[in-house]
This record gives sequence, C-alpha cells and structure tokens, in this order.
Amino acid sequence: MSYFVYLLTDKTNSRYYIGYTNNLIRRTYEHRNHLKKGSFSDKYNIGKLVYYEVFEDYENAREREIQMKKYSRTKKEALVNSLNPEWKDLYYDIIK
Repeated sequence: MSYFVYLLTDKTNSRYYIGYTNNLIRRTYEHRNHLKKGSFSDKYNIGKLVYYEVFEDYENAREREIQMKKYSRTKKEALVNSLNPEWKDLYYDIIK
C-alpha cells in the first residue's frame, strides 16, 4: 500500500493545507467537495492539489507530514515550485 503526503491550496494560492493519506484521490475529493464541514479546508475553500509525495509506509509519510507542517511559507512555496512551478491543479492528473 502507498501513502501520500500532499499540499493543497486555495484558488489564489494564499492558504496551505498539508496532510497525509493512503488514498490521494479520495482525500483530495473530500477536500474539494467540502465533505468535512467546519474543517480548515472547508472554511478557507482549500482543494487545489499542488504537491504530493509517495511513500511505501505509514511511518515515513507521517514523519514527512510533520516535517512539512513546520516549514515556513517560503519553504513550502519552494517545495511546490521545485516540481510544479505553474502551481497547476494536479488533481486532474491523478484521476486519469
């Protein structure tokens, strides 16, 4: 089983959400469609997938999530820019 650490943003790329999951398509869909009412992503309309990493085990994914959550805004932006400089929504790529 694969695990994913992901970074979502809003339409203006001004707010970020970092999480981990074992089903990136399902979890991104939940964020995009506001299925968890009152959550951070629901409140700030965060659902644009701009970055993700794949891990073979839960422990490494969880450690990476914790690490990335501690990053400064500048470091998070550099991470996205390194693999997705146009900040395009990767959701459409992963659902193909």
